[in-house]
Parts: sequence; structure tokens; C-alpha cells
Amino acid sequence: MNKIIKIAIADDEILFRQGISFILNKEVNFDIVMQAADGEDLLTQLENAEVLPEIILMDLKMPNLNGVETTKLIKKQYQDIKIIAITSYYSKPFISNMIATGAVAYLAKNTPPKEVVSTVNAVADKGFCYNDNVMQVIQENMLNPDAKTTRSYFDLDYLTKRESEVLKLICNQKTTNEIAEELFISPRTVEGHRNNLLLKTESKNVAGLVVFAFQHKIVSLEETFN
Repeated sequence: MNKIIKIAIADDEILFRQGISFILNKEVNFDIVMQAADGEDLLTQLENAEVLPEIILMDLKMPNLNGVETTKLIKKQYQDIKIIAITSYYSKPFISNMIATGAVAYLAKNTPPKEVVSTVNAVADKGFCYNDNVMQVIQENMLNPDAKTTRSYFDLDYLTKRESEVLKLICNQKTTNEIAEELFISPRTVEGHRNNLLLKTESKNVAGLVVFAFQHKIVSLEETFN
């Protein structure tokens, strides 16, 4: 049986919140443990929760405390919780902001239910899920001269050949088991390489590794979708 994924939904639109909850609850491996009307409500529930969600579906535009600010606070207090940004405004500035803030996936509100389900599963399995639109935004941001991190700040020789191989496969959104099979190593060894990558690159999560790989031209958009 698949591992149960504990999910929270934060959205001020009651109909949407209850609708997506209804859809997700149909999945045998999903458990909706929390629903919140805005960021303040969500933070209060998290503080008082006996069981924390592993994944939060976060609306960006909410009253009192919006999704961007709420995500920043959650990433400081609950680093292991993964945020999937959901919004009606599927624009580059929103995507860039949420990636920088720490969102590991990004969905438009008109996304088909099947894709929402697959995204939640992918985030639980791989730590992030960026579609081609999001990958395009990441690459464009990395080409921006105002980007904070440039190649000169990191010696790529600091990464071993195997770590570079693992990083490229992570960017191709391969699971731990898939990487292990492709490189003929054990899943535990893959996890060890991933942890080393996080330490060496000072990335907070695997989504940060993807951004790092684009920043330092270890991968290109064409490679990630071939």
C-alpha cells in the first residue's frame, strides 16, 4: 500500500477549497488533515496541530496574510513541509516569487484534477514538480544579470562526477529509485549523493538544487525535457 500523504489546503474561496478537498480525498493515499481560509488561519492551525501536513496546497492571493508571506513563515518554522502554490494568476512574476520563497510546485486553478493528483504524488516522491513553464521561468531568471548567484561563486570541480550525474537526473525529475537504476547504484547511495549536493550547494531542498543547476549551467532547459 502506498504511504499516506498528509495534506493541508489554504484558500479563501470556500467552494474551491472544498472542491479540491473532495477530489483529493478520493485518492486512497491522500489524507486532508487541515483546511484554512487564509494564512493566519493556517499558521494558527499548524501551531496547534497534533499531526502536521507534509504538503500544503497554498493559494497565493488570500486576505489577512497572503500565500507568499505565509510560505516564507512556514519555511522558517516548518522546513520539512512542502508548499505547492496554487493561483489564478499563472504569470512569470508569481512563479519567480514563489520559487524564490520556497515553493516546490506551481499549479493554476484551472489545472485538471488528474494533474493536481499527479503533482501531489510527484512532490511527495521527488521533493518537487516543475512543469515546462516553470522550468522556462527558472532558466530565464538565471540568464538575468541581476541574478544573485553566478557561476564564478562556485567551483564546479567541488562536485564529484557521480554527484553531477545525480544532479542532472534530479533535474530530469527522476525518483530516487529511477536514479539508482539508471546509475546502477543503490537508492541509499543516491540519497547520500543528494544529501552531499544539498550541503555543498547550500540548497535548502531538491527544488533549490534545480535552481542551482540552472544558475551554474550544469543543465539546460532542452536537457531537462528531452
